[in-house]
Amino acid sequence: MQPLTEEQIRASFINASNDAVERMPLPGLHETVWEDREYLGWLDPTFAQRGYIVYWREGKPFGIILRSGSSTLSRGISAMCSLCRTHQPGSQVSLFTVPKAGQAGRDGNTIGTYICSDLSCSAIIRIVPPPSDLQPRPLDVVEGRTSGLLARLDNFTQELLPAS
Repeated sequence: MQPLTEEQIRASFINASNDAVERMPLPGLHETVWEDREYLGWLDPTFAQRGYIVYWREGKPFGIILRSGSSTLSRGISAMCSLCRTHQPGSQVSLFTVPKAGQAGRDGNTIGTYICSDLSCSAIIRIVPPPSDLQPRPLDVVEGRTSGLLARLDNFTQELLPAS
């Protein structure tokens, strides 16, 4: 991922008011290892159910505000993140809803999907599998996961945009 500045991040949000963007806490950008990410995702430390994702879409920063559900899946249930496609304990995957952009979002229209609760898909897809006869080059697996994650994120965010 290309690095982002605070100004680029704040200007990228398509489903948030100016006031919400101004109050939004940012993660430590100086600590971010950009080349190990497909998107910048973080949770709001002041409101645990609010999260943010910013990534490069069509050559520009594209940001969304998400809100996680307050309930979690039952113990012993596994779940799969729809972005990184990783199976995990249900407590580590949350249903996030995202207001649509424009008037639809102001009218209360949202879409939702299950995503890693801590928005750490970029780290999870980089867990290299052991080499095997079926996967002789583990780094090729990671590369495939990366392109898949970005494609699924693009498809999800496309649904947020006003119909053209």
